[in-house]
Amino acid sequence: MLLIIQGAEIDTGDLKTLAKLAGASAIEQISATAFRLRDAGGGQAAQATAEITQRCERAKLDFAFVPESRRLADFKLLVMDMDSTLITIETIDELADLVGLKPQVAKITEQAMRGEIEYNESLQRRVGLLKGLDESALKRVYDERLKLSPGAEVLLAAAKQHGIKTLLVSGGFTHVTELLKPRLGLDYTYSNTLGVANGKLTGDIIGRIVNADAKRDELLRVSSLLGIQREQIIGMGDGANDLKFMAECGVSVAYHAKPIVRGQTTHAVNFGGLDAVVNFFN
Repeated sequence: MLLIIQGAEIDTGDLKTLAKLAGASAIEQISATAFRLRDAGGGQAAQATAEITQRCERAKLDFAFVPESRRLADFKLLVMDMDSTLITIETIDELADLVGLKPQVAKITEQAMRGEIEYNESLQRRVGLLKGLDESALKRVYDERLKLSPGAEVLLAAAKQHGIKTLLVSGGFTHVTELLKPRLGLDYTYSNTLGVANGKLTGDIIGRIVNADAKRDELLRVSSLLGIQREQIIGMGDGANDLKFMAECGVSVAYHAKPIVRGQTTHAVNFGGLDAVVNFFN
């Protein structure tokens, strides 16, 4: 087993302590911000995982135990959430900001992400608040406010290099995902369609709401279409709405996520960028 340690600043003392706790036989540098501890997970590691977690949190380091033989090329599909995962913003919050309703919408978003209110209800309430907004506002948000999460382009380039297909499953909107698809070379995207009449948002969602079940179903549809097995899939998300699709992935990564999500995934990236996943299987 390997223990991968990543961080913007990795103190040599911390690294040595982590290696000792994990019972590692060697420390190897992957990059300026990542190290590989070999033969980790021996007798000491089972009892020391809690301390490893605490030390990494204090030092703002990400860590992951991964099989030594696992490589990125072993995977065939990368499936990701969009808002606060692939991109840094919550699209609907930014739309609401244009009409002075961001606090109200953001509050509902946070409740939904924590799993405190049912997702369909939360989305319908938030979209309803946008009734009458010019459709052009979606392009404004894309042009003026949307930023890719750190490491997004590195991760997607690595996926493409290794022949890994990409699927974006989002509770966001087609107005945004259809722009990101050609820009980033994504293979598949799946998101909500907003109702529009006379150039204005109607406050409705057309067709099936892309909730947790819909995200999972789309992942299963695409993986079946491509003949891809569960263990060949990497899933990444940040909210409770992502847990069902990530449960269908061999590797699931909670990205800067709430505790409810981190506790139900195989790995977590709490401090670094999306490219941290590349170092897991380098």
